[in-house]
Amino acid sequence: MFVQGILNWLTLASLTFNSHKHEDEDPLKRLANLTPYRVAPASHKVEAELPGDCSVDRVMLLHRHGSRGPSGSEEVALINSLVQTLRNGHDALQDADLPENLRFLQTGKGYESHLVPENLTIIGREQLFSHGVEFGLKYPNFTTETLLSSTTQRVIDSMYFFAQGRFGREAEDKDLLTVNDIPDPVSWITPWNSCPGIDWHYASKVGNEWSNSYLPKITERLNDLLPYDVSFNDNNTHGALYACAYDLAAGYESPWCDVFYEDELADFEYELDLIMVASVGYLVPNNAGRIMGSVFVNKLINRFSNTSGEAQSLYLEFGHDATIMAAMAAMDLNKDEPQLSPEELRPHRRFRTSYQTPFAAQMIWESFTCKESFDGPQIRLVLNEETYPLRTCAETKKDRRFGTCSLDAFTRANKFSTDIEFNDDTWQAACGARMNAYQSLNHQQSLGYLLH
Repeated sequence: MFVQGILNWLTLASLTFNSHKHEDEDPLKRLANLTPYRVAPASHKVEAELPGDCSVDRVMLLHRHGSRGPSGSEEVALINSLVQTLRNGHDALQDADLPENLRFLQTGKGYESHLVPENLTIIGREQLFSHGVEFGLKYPNFTTETLLSSTTQRVIDSMYFFAQGRFGREAEDKDLLTVNDIPDPVSWITPWNSCPGIDWHYASKVGNEWSNSYLPKITERLNDLLPYDVSFNDNNTHGALYACAYDLAAGYESPWCDVFYEDELADFEYELDLIMVASVGYLVPNNAGRIMGSVFVNKLINRFSNTSGEAQSLYLEFGHDATIMAAMAAMDLNKDEPQLSPEELRPHRRFRTSYQTPFAAQMIWESFTCKESFDGPQIRLVLNEETYPLRTCAETKKDRRFGTCSLDAFTRANKFSTDIEFNDDTWQAACGARMNAYQSLNHQQSLGYLLH
């Protein structure tokens, strides 16, 4: 990640903060699912490399799309509202005595947004190309003739740039498919398309409950710094937080990031985590988030077990943060006890999208065998370049040492998923209650809220 590291460093290096850091880490690497790609924090209790007598025989990659512009009309509207408020107050801002971190509002036209909604940014394209190169270096003997993505354009584009990095000119001979090209009755990349009974507004409600608790305090603080004729409301403050994240996603140095204290950015991160955990995680009513994730888990087990006898050695697939988080929830890999709640911020939570699904997140599953170190087929998860411990199925000291487990133990530990089939009673109870009501264009448009 040399090029990636340089770009991120140039983007973030000059930013400073106004409050003491609680952790030895840049707060701009903790912007939840809007975080530019980052290597996950290493688990100090897990060996990074497999024993020397082990060899990987099957690999399954699930890759989130790269950095993009604002998604959904609400985020765009918040940023546009911020820009309009600043335009209206332009003259008053010119004569104001502003603190140093707000003086960018007095230069030129002040703050203007040049973000392109939904599309991959230049940084997003570079992330996927770089990851394709690195994947080829890590798994040089694994290849495939097909790549698969969701039907969303930024995901299709991500697949294309990854293929260019991994295969070079050979990418022209590969089949770049979408989930519409496969016969499976439900897509493990976009299972929510087959689960329309979920009330997506519930996730928004959970997020709003937290944002309503922290935004007014920031708005009041900012208004104390701004001239009387320029009055922020909570939507403007919210827009400035989103502008911070999306400017970074576009490769710009965002002046807004330096306006907020670290604990205020942590509140914003927690809000986005709450939205995700209530969209496809552990807070979804009727356990529907985990049920959607079961489709991926069953696909993973079937491939690694090679039950059909037709499993490939390599799968390259591209989706969304929701794809990854639903799968992790189905496996109980990032479950908090007690569950996350808008009643209090949980700083040491396990469900943390900054670490697990930043832009261009890469979930790599490996099936491997060893001559002596382990008996039988084993499984390992490498999430954003670090081994993610499979504690739910670890049975031996070596399992815990390397973060792995046997494929048999993994299958037993995921009985929740293996007991579910698409459209069975469990699926229908969670997803089918309002099936007919949601088979409409309005529902399909509402999915934009989920597809981060």
